[in-house]
Amino acid sequence: MEIPPIPGALVINIGDTLQILSNGRYKSAEHRVRTTSEQPRVSIPIFTIPKPTEKIGPLPQLVERDGVALYREEFGRDYGYPNGPRSIDEIRATEFKRLDQNGLVYLDHAGATLYSELQMEAIFKDLNSRVYGNPHSQSEASSATLEIVREARQQVLDYCNASPKDYKCIFTSGATAALKLIGEAFPWNHESNFMYTMENHNSVLGIREYALSQGAAAFAVDIESPVHHDGIRVSLHPVQRRYEAEFMEGEPMGDAYNLFAFPSECNFSGFRFSLELVKLIKDNSERISGGSQFCKGSWMVLIDAAKGCATQPPDLSKYPADFVVISFYKLFGYPTGLGALIVQNGKLSIRVLNFCSPGTVAASFADVDFVKRRESVEELFEDGTISFLSIASMCHGFKILNSLTAPRICRHTASLTMYVEKMLLALRHENGAKVCMIYKSHASKVLCCESGSILSFNLKRPDGSWFGYREVEKLASLSGIQLRTGCFCNPGACAKYLGLSHLDLLSNLEAGHVCWDDNDIIQGKPTGAVRVSFGYMSTYEDAKKFIDFITRSFVSSPNKSANGNLFRPRSIPSQVMVPEMCFISTSIDLNQGLMLVESPRCKAKLKINLRTDSYPCAKEEIELHAKRFEVQHCENDVNLWFSNAVGRPCTLLRCFSSKGYVCRNENRAMSMCRDVESRLSFANEAQFLLISEESISDLNNRLSQNVQKGTQGTSLQVNPMRFRPNLVISGGEPYAEDGWRSLKIGNKSFTSLGGCNRCQMINFVHRSGQVQRSNEPLATLATYRRVKGKILFGILLRYENSDKTGLQTDSCLQVGQEVHPDSEEGYTKYKE
Repeated sequence: MEIPPIPGALVINIGDTLQILSNGRYKSAEHRVRTTSEQPRVSIPIFTIPKPTEKIGPLPQLVERDGVALYREEFGRDYGYPNGPRSIDEIRATEFKRLDQNGLVYLDHAGATLYSELQMEAIFKDLNSRVYGNPHSQSEASSATLEIVREARQQVLDYCNASPKDYKCIFTSGATAALKLIGEAFPWNHESNFMYTMENHNSVLGIREYALSQGAAAFAVDIESPVHHDGIRVSLHPVQRRYEAEFMEGEPMGDAYNLFAFPSECNFSGFRFSLELVKLIKDNSERISGGSQFCKGSWMVLIDAAKGCATQPPDLSKYPADFVVISFYKLFGYPTGLGALIVQNGKLSIRVLNFCSPGTVAASFADVDFVKRRESVEELFEDGTISFLSIASMCHGFKILNSLTAPRICRHTASLTMYVEKMLLALRHENGAKVCMIYKSHASKVLCCESGSILSFNLKRPDGSWFGYREVEKLASLSGIQLRTGCFCNPGACAKYLGLSHLDLLSNLEAGHVCWDDNDIIQGKPTGAVRVSFGYMSTYEDAKKFIDFITRSFVSSPNKSANGNLFRPRSIPSQVMVPEMCFISTSIDLNQGLMLVESPRCKAKLKINLRTDSYPCAKEEIELHAKRFEVQHCENDVNLWFSNAVGRPCTLLRCFSSKGYVCRNENRAMSMCRDVESRLSFANEAQFLLISEESISDLNNRLSQNVQKGTQGTSLQVNPMRFRPNLVISGGEPYAEDGWRSLKIGNKSFTSLGGCNRCQMINFVHRSGQVQRSNEPLATLATYRRVKGKILFGILLRYENSDKTGLQTDSCLQVGQEVHPDSEEGYTKYKE
């Protein structure tokens, strides 16, 4: 394995000579750099090659990990909690052992950060030693719960430096629920305006529905830094209304309340908005918007701190926002399903919700229309019994954050982000082309704070075309790296940074693209991005492993294929989602017309009658793999057998005919099934899969070499059945089947539809009744079988039936028949 050099590093090959003085400087005696055979090169950071006679300072440590010195010289003052209660190495060794034990690099802290193992031990000890009762009672256990809840509210306010005289903390099921509460309770009318930055989560955009339904106007804005002065300017996007802005009976004129929403940290780009926006919007909304008619009235400000609060909580004593929303699993991993709305006193009780739930009612009559609500804001808006056990767990998470302190966490994560950004921008293909496009805003200090903990980007091939983000995610997963791809539920920022117009977005939708699907490149443009994000427990080693992965997998070099190959998985087949299906085996008794099905989870064999007249159920149509099928259901006992075999409800369907493709977009249909002329049922790509024993042997040799090089722990050998082939052949060269256009077996003709794109399914193996997963053999295949976005192994075939009226009478293949392929290289014989 060759270690790529880093910028500013001296690369020393085995056998090169250094002249070193006895005191650590150069001397005349020869000393050779010793490395293992697996690492023929050593990168020494921040060091240049001197002239032979030139005197230099002390030689850097040769055994130091690649890039550590370079990293620490530039970022060392902020990395690892210097002068803190614990170093980052201590934190990882004692509180996140599971990461190293499982070989994981976790880089999705913007989605959900990780809980500490010591944190969970403290929580379980607390719950096992104390009794917490329902807080809607007067018992001793309930009183203890009320006290814990009171302390938790104060902890939340303290974290945001909010005085309890000015703010209240309302617990919700998460930041989304808190935003929904604002949308429901805000006093919208036809003169109100909901203004929000383009960089906002879908949950913030959800408030727009409440505003528009009440006759208010809504519009997105871009907040920009003018060229000639250090202020800001608001550029309005088209104003949205659902009703005419006319006087509505019962609404006072000139008494409009407006709401402005922005994230403290954009979860797409990591852009951190300056909290000075709070004062600027509340005090100067008309001036900064150029006197727009939509910026009159009283303005309230909402900060979505769900992401930003983990590293930079808003200081509400300096920036008195009216609303702040938080999700605690993004702060310290656990508990999930719990968030908070911090609200300025008097700002949410303007409109009281209609629904009356336990905890919000002081008194009510069951048989007459009478209800008296509670007066405190917390009790008024916390529906039902709050999640008091989760709230009791919060103090252990805050204990960690408060010991490290938010400023230290901010500097630590920012140092990692800046390092990864610098390394990605420095990557070049062998032709000099840039590898990485990072999506980052460059704004004035008035608008933007320092760097955040997020980096979003896309990767390019040497020819300038894009690697798909799903391909990056799949290969990263094979390398034990967990990251996130897509638009991250932030459509405005995604479109803004990727340069997608409304027409582009509509075209993508028409092409079948929806959130979380595999359509990562449409008409040559990315539909989303790759995102890495860091947490308080992230390390330099995490960042370095990620950079090494990108370099190894996506950067072309003279010693590596430069065709920009990548992995684009096809639609996830059912066995990937339900690996227990691999325990099911089948056989067919042609004499009796039965299919016999077995599973170690079922005592009796299942016998399924193959005669078409044995299905009493009526026919219906379903859509599968972009094709319509006419099917019939099997009997309930058959469905029950399969349900028991895989441990979840199942239905077995029998296909009678296909109705042709019904997708609106031809490309979408074609991407699901290459065998468009197939007469067989439920084929997601083709009728047959052919595997060569010589190709299997070559793969096993490579797997053995990986063990010798130390990249695998134990020897792994695979047999052809790991790939679920229909046909296994022998007698040719490895991968000769790649070039076949067609072939004959006996008098049967087949057409090649190209290589089979492999997925995670081939990494599943069942032993002793258990499904075991690994990264192999897909990880090894990815190193040398990536072709135009796919990891190929084996070829797909279509049977060419010469009898158009039906099946041939002699339609069987036999072991030992010769295989006659027709390829570009000529006509060759193989044994089947």
